[in-house]
Amino acid sequence: MVQFPNWKLVKNEKSSLVEFDLDLECSSVSLSLRLLMRLDTISGDAHFYLRDFFSNTKHFDISCFMNSIIQCLSNIRCLLEYIIKEDYLSDINTTLSTMKGELIKAFGNLLRDLWRDGATGPVNTGPFKAQIQRFAPVFTGYAQHDAQEFLRKLLEGLHEDVNRVTQRPKPNIQEIEQDLDDREKAIEAWKRYLRYDDSKIVDMFVGQLKSCLQCSVCGHKSNTFDPFWDLSLPIPSKSIGQVRLSNCLDLFTKEEVLDGDEKPKCSKCNERRKMTKSFYIQKFPKVLRFSPHERWRGKLGYIVDFPLDNLDLSNYAACTTISTRYRLISVVNHSGTSLSGHYTAYCKHPYLNTWHEYNDSRVSSTRQNRICSAEAYVPLL
Repeated sequence: MVQFPNWKLVKNEKSSLVEFDLDLECSSVSLSLRLLMRLDTISGDAHFYLRDFFSNTKHFDISCFMNSIIQCLSNIRCLLEYIIKEDYLSDINTTLSTMKGELIKAFGNLLRDLWRDGATGPVNTGPFKAQIQRFAPVFTGYAQHDAQEFLRKLLEGLHEDVNRVTQRPKPNIQEIEQDLDDREKAIEAWKRYLRYDDSKIVDMFVGQLKSCLQCSVCGHKSNTFDPFWDLSLPIPSKSIGQVRLSNCLDLFTKEEVLDGDEKPKCSKCNERRKMTKSFYIQKFPKVLRFSPHERWRGKLGYIVDFPLDNLDLSNYAACTTISTRYRLISVVNHSGTSLSGHYTAYCKHPYLNTWHEYNDSRVSSTRQNRICSAEAYVPLL
């Protein structure tokens, strides 16, 4: 474990609530990206935290889209501890990873410098920028980019570097046995996914969707289970002014009729049939990210109401035995248009519960009522 001067190591005896929500807001084009941390994901007897002198009030000398995302990622407790304790070093994949561990090492050094007590001024981002640009050349230079795309590529690269899979298995083309019940099918589908992608990053960020198809002729039901890194949510088309996040989730999970050219083939009838399709969340990730449906890429004027505490997603769960509650911890704001603008971030300290605003080189304390005001935009990106 890494030890830094003046840091006090304290055992967390009663922490059972963990929260993370990364919310990307755009005041003129109404953009938003949310990540939420499930409330039950840290057990008090298994985690330690650095508290009294553990304070991130430094900034990065990099583009604002990178700065805002990294500041928010650095406030995810499980990710931060994985990096600070250097647990990732024993997980580095040197066989299948494109970067052979260099990206997560640079990211780790960046976060340790960011949280190191006593340092002042901007953190040196040169080594990290060099590695992320090697992995994703699109971010080379100083042009402004979409923050969500940067987040996606960064998580992809970090996952590759610590993927536990060191030899690619042969593709499994055999379908999951239909005689299994849904729980067994979901477990088998998840095991198959982990044969290719299995890392601490997956443990934190990936969930599982249940897709249900039912034939309108014979009534046969077919359920499939697929991994997801984020949920792509639609906005109700008749919304005027304001909608709730629950409205978007209701629409996402609403039963859809597949007819005409969209008709799938019923495995029982062995014919293309009119069917209904619906989605449920089978496995909730520790960190849940919402992203926009592909059709919503222009300027939007809707307000999406999103609770700051105890967001309960049990209505969208495939089963009732899983934890479904999330809580806000970070907000990334984007002011400007879809073609240009500026990113800032509000972040809640993962241990002290204090809020800070990160705006390029300016870092300042802020209050929760300011965080709430940022909720007045559409939570889609």
